[in-house]
Amino acid sequence: MTETLSKISIITPSFQQAAFLEQTMKSVLEQGYANLEYIVIDGGSTDSSVEQIKKVQSQLAYWVSEADQGQAHAINKGLQKASGEIIGWINSDDYYLPRVLNQVADVFQENPDIGLVYGDVLAVDGNGKPINVMCYAPWTVKDLLQFRIIGQSSVFFRRETLQKSGLLDAQYHYLLDHHLWIRMAAQTKMVYVPQIWSAARYHEQAKNLAEAQNFGKDAQRILLWVENDPAFNEIWQANKRKARAGAAWLNAFYLADAGKYADSLRSYIKVFFLSPTRFLEDWKKFFYVLFCWLNFGFFTKKMELINQQKNEAALQTIVDKMDLE
Repeated sequence: MTETLSKISIITPSFQQAAFLEQTMKSVLEQGYANLEYIVIDGGSTDSSVEQIKKVQSQLAYWVSEADQGQAHAINKGLQKASGEIIGWINSDDYYLPRVLNQVADVFQENPDIGLVYGDVLAVDGNGKPINVMCYAPWTVKDLLQFRIIGQSSVFFRRETLQKSGLLDAQYHYLLDHHLWIRMAAQTKMVYVPQIWSAARYHEQAKNLAEAQNFGKDAQRILLWVENDPAFNEIWQANKRKARAGAAWLNAFYLADAGKYADSLRSYIKVFFLSPTRFLEDWKKFFYVLFCWLNFGFFTKKMELINQQKNEAALQTIVDKMDLE
């Protein structure tokens, strides 16, 4: 049976994430996938991470705990060790849902011409409580250039696609994955599967909250790269206004999460002038940020309550379905 399954390599980069690492590793090792290569790259943690890794080291293809130069460097170390035909990485505070790897292998087998596949992501808080579902769409490189973001934890790609695109660029600290997806999408087909494949954890130490204000800087760096790369000249000229609007939207979104409401509003206004249609996609968030900036506590609390009730109802339906499956 193993010979008929594509080998899947999964990499977990980790540093000081003992509170979540065990669940992450279990979610990989308990997939029940018969041809799995699991690699853990720890950055020299001083908490109990190494002890947790040692407990499952017999099930790992490779692991190391040593100082590195950051997340991109750690992931690249794992990518260079990976020998699977299909590759993905899962950060040490995220986790896979059950039986995902078999689904991924089936998609690649049924679509021999694709190089990358992605699914939806369940957002959970620090205690693992579902708070949102991030649903995507069948996007192309043009969409990625407009900063339609794909949840990294639900992305898988062929080894040959990685070999053509190259490893992660270490100059990106916040959108390192998005930069890689753009490079991959420029030279291969992507497929979107509308199923929840992973859970991404939102907690106080996570970059998406703790350093939210820095994501926009990486977005601007990506724009500069695309603008000056001859390989993207045609698509850039046709989409540069929408691409700039997308970068401004991403900046506004993360600034709002960081509580920098005035800066977020300025970015949303920039989105409006660059691409009114992109602005209208997120008009509710704009008004939420506006009310927060004006300190209209009653309105913001009311909006939060309405959104919370809607999210809880939708999430309960999803969770019930997942339990049945």
